[in-house]
Amino acid sequence: MAGIQSRHGINPWVFLGLMTACAPLFYYSIYRMGKAAVRKDAGQINLWGALFLAATAMPYLYVLALGRDLPWYIYIVLAALLGQGVWSLIKRKGRTLGDKP
Repeated sequence: MAGIQSRHGINPWVFLGLMTACAPLFYYSIYRMGKAAVRKDAGQINLWGALFLAATAMPYLYVLALGRDLPWYIYIVLAALLGQGVWSLIKRKGRTLGDKP
């Protein structure tokens, strides 16, 4: 673990801490999005969707922002995952609840 930190500048314990700290928000936002979907409340779905995206992305943003000398494919994978989440949120926000996907 010390090798990862010295070679890439990423502390695995910080990453694990971020994953653990974001987990309750991750699951709670899924619960609240489901509740809002049942009530067809688009504003709440968008709010909790954005919080879900933030909770999902936070640990990976840490790696993306502070990592150094990472293999090139790590940047592509992280950018693709974050881009997919943002695209999904924008796509969902652009349509109303009554529309078909």
